[in-house]
Amino acid sequence: MHAARWSWPRRLGWLLGCMLVAASVALGLGYAEFASGIEPREPVAVPRTDAIVVVTGGSQRIGDAIGLLGAERGSRLLISGVNEKTSREELAKLNPSARELLACCVDLDYRARNTIGNAIETRRWVRQHEFHSLLVVTSNYHMPRVLAEFAHAMPGVRLVPHPVVTDQIDTTGWWRSWNAVRLLGPEYGKYLVARLRSAFEGDPETSRLSVIIGGRKPVSPKPAGFLGPDYEKRTRLHDHRNNA
Repeated sequence: MHAARWSWPRRLGWLLGCMLVAASVALGLGYAEFASGIEPREPVAVPRTDAIVVVTGGSQRIGDAIGLLGAERGSRLLISGVNEKTSREELAKLNPSARELLACCVDLDYRARNTIGNAIETRRWVRQHEFHSLLVVTSNYHMPRVLAEFAHAMPGVRLVPHPVVTDQIDTTGWWRSWNAVRLLGPEYGKYLVARLRSAFEGDPETSRLSVIIGGRKPVSPKPAGFLGPDYEKRTRLHDHRNNA
């Protein structure tokens, strides 16, 4: 009786231990596959798409995206997730040779607050211009999550990745570099959450999951016309005229 009474707790503990080991192995193998699948080099041949979108997070991303626009890899460019203090003129100063392109063929999105927001705002832009294919520009390690979010928000749009590779991190030998592991580990976790969320979520724009996981609404509640330095400049000018 005594042996039988303790057999179930021991069996349950053994089963839970096996499940924990199996889950750890699965996560480890998944992480290895994720890290090994990150493109170590930027593509040489870039196909033409209807338009280009770049997710902010580094100046090189924007520079590369503007270069692709200049090479006519898309008819228009969306820079998504622009800091509210960054103006079109500041971007022109950083990319002086692309001043004309920035004036005619580039749209700035100030509303997106995270990668989910990037997908939502890009979808609005795509629908507005009736685009069917996108060249997606972001860092190589960020690309899997961006593609997962974009595919979830825009299942009918063809997405062509254009990873941006910097010298700051070498993903080819990720298992030898603590900096690479420290960067890719959290990114892998966010990628898994994005894939899992998309399996249960309908529209990310109206989903509570997007708010809970992101910690806030993925896009600013303010209309696009009420964001950015140009709006602030117009407001100050209007106030000055009223007070004069």
